[in-house]
Amino acid sequence: MSAEILLLTTLLLPLVGAAGIIIARHTPDIREGITLLTSTLIAILVLMIAARFMDGEQFTLTVMEPLPGIAIAFEIEALGMLFALVAGLLWVVTSIYAIGYMRSHNEQNQTRFFAAFAVSIAATMGIAFSANLFTLFLFYEMLTLATWPLVTHAGTAEAKRGGRTYLGILLGTSIGLFLLAILVTWSLTGRVDFQHGGILSGHIDPAWAGLLYALFLFGIGKAAVMPFHRWLPAAMVAPTPVSALLHAVAVVKAGVFTLLKVTIYIFGGEFILSNDVTGGLIWVAAATILIASMVAMTQDNLKARLAYSTVSQLSYIVLGAMLASKAGLIGASMHIAMHAFAKITLFFAAGAIFVASHKKRVSELDGLGRAMPVTFAAFFIGTLSIIGMPPFGGMWSKWYLGLGAVETAQLLLLAVLMISSLLNIMYLLPIPIRAFFSKPESGEHYSNIAEAPTPMLLAMVITSTACVILFFYPDPFYRLAGLAAGGY
Repeated sequence: MSAEILLLTTLLLPLVGAAGIIIARHTPDIREGITLLTSTLIAILVLMIAARFMDGEQFTLTVMEPLPGIAIAFEIEALGMLFALVAGLLWVVTSIYAIGYMRSHNEQNQTRFFAAFAVSIAATMGIAFSANLFTLFLFYEMLTLATWPLVTHAGTAEAKRGGRTYLGILLGTSIGLFLLAILVTWSLTGRVDFQHGGILSGHIDPAWAGLLYALFLFGIGKAAVMPFHRWLPAAMVAPTPVSALLHAVAVVKAGVFTLLKVTIYIFGGEFILSNDVTGGLIWVAAATILIASMVAMTQDNLKARLAYSTVSQLSYIVLGAMLASKAGLIGASMHIAMHAFAKITLFFAAGAIFVASHKKRVSELDGLGRAMPVTFAAFFIGTLSIIGMPPFGGMWSKWYLGLGAVETAQLLLLAVLMISSLLNIMYLLPIPIRAFFSKPESGEHYSNIAEAPTPMLLAMVITSTACVILFFYPDPFYRLAGLAAGGY
């Protein structure tokens, strides 16, 4: 299969799968079989592309050129390949989990759910493989619109309110700020394509470069940098598989991925470092890391606590991008993968707890670990990876982020990372500890509570095992992160 056909197939297959899901809407077994088949094929295709890319093959595809010099085009580079691997591999696992969750919880509108899920992955692949800012922006907006029905899936007043917040912030920031930043870039340089080393050097006064970077930083609302983060906790009204999609597979990772692309391929690390482009902006990321962690500590609702944890963890990636050193960019790129596998494990566990026990609050989990040992063991592993403890994959991304802070002599930022890890311990580790070692509330017995359905357990076992494997074998993600960071 030629490179162009392979790339085009990967982009279109999820849309074909979505159509198949709708056609099979009256036959749940076939509908869900199509979901599993499509997600499995995407994982295989992404692995094939990754192998050929690492062997030096180039993947480019131009679909059309609506304006002179501005094309809908795709090209695979190292950072996009890393993001596509994360999304492609985790879609399979999330599909397995979602089938178990949706069936056991008797959710309504399951066809719409799985179809929108597939369209969201198509948009994610489009973002990963975009060759320029124009193409990326189109698929960025497509992802927002495709995930909105998932956020409002329940149809309740709370879900609709969360959906309005979700859509309002993400569309408002992208159209008001991100699109403006793209237009400014095009007016300055006459181009919007991604290039190693960036395209802005020599085209913009360094004194104004920080303002342009700020437009990108706050315009890419999916990165959830404060104060444009409220959409993320608001979206927690969605079913847990959607939370997993938002927090690990697609939406938030699309945000930080986009900011990394802009940093590396529009500004260029050397330009940022030599002109102190990010300046005080980097402290916005540092503040988000600490403030979101402290808010997470106050949340009794488990999904809300995990949501604010995600806001904090995303700004690790934002901080690494703005450090702009090689180690910082490697750490930021690797954190896309390492956080994805760990956080999706935590959300899988939260959904399993809800399905099996109908409990949503941390304060209700005392002693539940003895009834659901696999679920809370997976939660414990995901927690340790988020904290950055060995032998779990989260250690490597935090290690390189710390090196990036040292490399740029930003010792206060190193302190922020260390304090944040301590806060991670304080708001995450008590959850499995109280589940295993605390006594249930007076008069409450868990004899009628068992583990969640097998597909949900299988998904948790896969992702928690991956957290361990990525400590001993981080090479695929490390090599891609190194290629991206070393490009300038």
